[in-house]
Amino acid sequence: MTSASLRSKSVDDTRAAAAAIASIARQGDLILLVGELGVGKTAFVQGFARQLGITSPVTSPTFTLVHRYEGDEVVVHHVDVYRLDRLSEVTDLGLSEMLDEGVTLIEWGDAVTPALPADFLEVRLSYVDEDDDARDIAITVVGPSWAGRAASIRTALGR
Repeated sequence: MTSASLRSKSVDDTRAAAAAIASIARQGDLILLVGELGVGKTAFVQGFARQLGITSPVTSPTFTLVHRYEGDEVVVHHVDVYRLDRLSEVTDLGLSEMLDEGVTLIEWGDAVTPALPADFLEVRLSYVDEDDDARDIAITVVGPSWAGRAASIRTALGR
């Protein structure tokens, strides 16, 4: 079930949408970021982290797999599973510990869905052909925790 969708006209719009979602995020939340290479998944994490008081630079964890950022009141884990070969490697990353400690955002999360808890928010970013900077963003709730906040998501995004 798609909770909300919007068109981002710039990277700043994408970061603002992420900040809106971060404003209703809770410790233990899992967010999957889905989309082609270069579509703005890391930009989304940058806006999300900034909203939670993280001032250090947020960069893609493509080669390190996981970056950990400490915010004002919550820890943000930024995970990139693009280079994983097997689903079992997700367990090796310590996902359950990450979820206990803070909010976890996983780039390419749709590739490892079977190894994840069945309660997450999917953020799907896609290119808009007619504009190099524009992106369509579709937000889908999966599971009871996020389903209970679907209306809050739409409100936060101004929909």
